[in-house]
Amino acid sequence: MDHLSFDCDCTYASGFRLEARFTAGTGVTALFGPSGSGKSTVLALIAGLLRPARGVISLGDRTLTDTSARVHLPPEHRRVGLLFQNHCLLPHLSVRGNLEYGMKRRSSGQFRFDEIVGILELGDVLARQPHELSGGQKQRVALGRALLSGPELLMLDEPFSGLDEPLQERILEYLRRVLSEYQIPTLLVTHTPAHVHQLAGRVIHLDAGRVVATGSPEEVPGPRPGRS
Repeated sequence: MDHLSFDCDCTYASGFRLEARFTAGTGVTALFGPSGSGKSTVLALIAGLLRPARGVISLGDRTLTDTSARVHLPPEHRRVGLLFQNHCLLPHLSVRGNLEYGMKRRSSGQFRFDEIVGILELGDVLARQPHELSGGQKQRVALGRALLSGPELLMLDEPFSGLDEPLQERILEYLRRVLSEYQIPTLLVTHTPAHVHQLAGRVIHLDAGRVVATGSPEEVPGPRPGRS
């Protein structure tokens, strides 16, 4: 059964147009494609940060956006966890405060504070402020906050951007552990073929705002290991 259904058109003042349709089920689905292909726009539309010119987005049995019916749920009511590549931690809150902020927004208790802190190895930094953290620690805190919001869908926007290779491997391992433990439907935005093969069971290949192929990582012609 498909967990997410997406059918939207969105045009920017620059002239770029996204015109994409796809569905995604459980597990990890990678949105793959070159920079500027529309991957982050798709996430922003699902999260409610952008409104499409035309379209319908549904998550499970809930309609998030339907332009013909004038439905557009605000981001805080969508039950979607979004992890940006630049972390977006609240600078005035400690690590604990940032994690607890995620819990205030949740509608379910699927993710427990102590479990997430343990899995992501954050116990030693709970009292620290964001400016005292390394890049990898910030990424783990942002992931923990997204999970503690109790999302029905987790969206990861280039979660390894700006991290060196050893740190990428560590964050990959944390992600594998979390996604294996909780089996949460996940959209992974990346242009790195290796990350597609390491995490995703299905690929949606975007190019110039359109879906050009869907299938397993082995079936879709774009993401081949060793290519960037």
